[in-house]
Amino acid sequence: MRLKIHITGAVQGVGFRPFVYRLAEEAGLRGYVLNDTNGVLIEVEGEKQELDRFLIRIDIEKPEISKIYGMQHSFLEEAGYKDFKIRESEGQGERRVSILPDIAICDECSKEIDDPDNRRFEYPFTNCTNCGPRFTIIEEIPYDRQNTSMKNFNMCPECWTEYSHVLDRRFHAQPDACHSCGPWVSLYDAKGNSMFDKEGAIERAVDLIKEGDIVAVKGIGGYHLICDAMNEDAVVRLRKRKQREEKPMAVMFPDMEGIKAAAIINDLEERAINSVERPIVIVQKKEGNSIARSVSEGNSTLGVFLPYTPLHRILLSKLKGPVIATSANMTDEPIASHEKDAFSRLEGIADGFLAHNREIFRRCDDSVVRIIAERQVPVRRSRGFAPLPVILPFKLKVPVLALGSYMNNTIAVGIDDKVYLSQHIGDLDTPLAVDFYEETIDDFLRLFDIKPGIVVSDLHPGYHSTKFGERHFGKRLKKVQHHYAHILSCMAENDMPE
Repeated sequence: MRLKIHITGAVQGVGFRPFVYRLAEEAGLRGYVLNDTNGVLIEVEGEKQELDRFLIRIDIEKPEISKIYGMQHSFLEEAGYKDFKIRESEGQGERRVSILPDIAICDECSKEIDDPDNRRFEYPFTNCTNCGPRFTIIEEIPYDRQNTSMKNFNMCPECWTEYSHVLDRRFHAQPDACHSCGPWVSLYDAKGNSMFDKEGAIERAVDLIKEGDIVAVKGIGGYHLICDAMNEDAVVRLRKRKQREEKPMAVMFPDMEGIKAAAIINDLEERAINSVERPIVIVQKKEGNSIARSVSEGNSTLGVFLPYTPLHRILLSKLKGPVIATSANMTDEPIASHEKDAFSRLEGIADGFLAHNREIFRRCDDSVVRIIAERQVPVRRSRGFAPLPVILPFKLKVPVLALGSYMNNTIAVGIDDKVYLSQHIGDLDTPLAVDFYEETIDDFLRLFDIKPGIVVSDLHPGYHSTKFGERHFGKRLKKVQHHYAHILSCMAENDMPE
């Protein structure tokens, strides 16, 4: 008997095909698994009892970071498969797969970059199927290396062996790389002139930060402006240069012990800080802590987070102390994500640039959350969460594009019973923010391959989002008063159908 299964959800880039392969091999089943533009397609042949057990095990034992939104199956006549294989992805058809967010470095990869005897010791782009970049490096669906910013890096024999070995945790890990074959870091001075490539770049950046300088560090979704969080002069200088006079700035700590020395945290806050999303978590500040006064002067709270990329982890392990890690931009502008953009916009702000040559396809700010009434509440939903969907209790009749608000903008696309939310875009106050906004709309329509039947904007005639909708979508545009939209979004967030 043959069982055909089609799974939709966040099932690409999480080791789902290797997981299915191992289950099939253990059960002695024959067939194949592949990625398509809707999710994962599986066909297996064997005894009915084994096929039933296989179906149950997929749902129960699926990879931790995967999310299954739908699983359809049917029993068919045998096709005569001889073994079980992972087939090449199918790129044709409507794109309905859920793209995973970027995921914080896992414990196994952390141990490798900390181990002097490991070949990935202090390699800033270490990853596996359990962690690493996804949303910010994907150019097209399905999620295969040639459709990501890793397409320009050919794997060395050792990485290829890992990628090809079904029992390895890097089996089909698309961004797999090492010192020999992957991206590397470079250090530039304040004018964008090259100073160090590869060896020495991180060490010199550490020296600059220790000396009180401000270094722009390229991460997963863009640049951070980083300085010593205990150096009052450096923090004041960063505020002046960035024109951010009062708004609190987030502090990245090397470890949880450092956070507990500076803040009072409960179990739920600690869990959020350590989660795979690795957001900034707003917590109660301890009196008399060592963090510079200007970081959050006049506030009883502090935004804290842990390193979420190998590069940040290596940097902070060498600094042995907390740093300010704030978005690399001027106030009300989008985060810088490319070298040319960073060198131009951050001139006069950054004293140096720690960059790398893995392209960022879409910029993405850090997420911010807060624990309120024993529940995690998003203040800014971006890295680690976007573009995962909100599930609706009904199906949309046509694809919908929501153009978002004027302040703290995000956009969304609605397909069937899912609403895919974009990364944080911000206030639409500047030409660069407007460019980022329009770029994100184009990106989502292309990435999810939709032509919206309905487009929704704010009712306010003066908002850029409203004018954009009127200019581009005409009769398809529907306008909604934003207070009413607030109520509906709260209902969706709390699973209230009416």
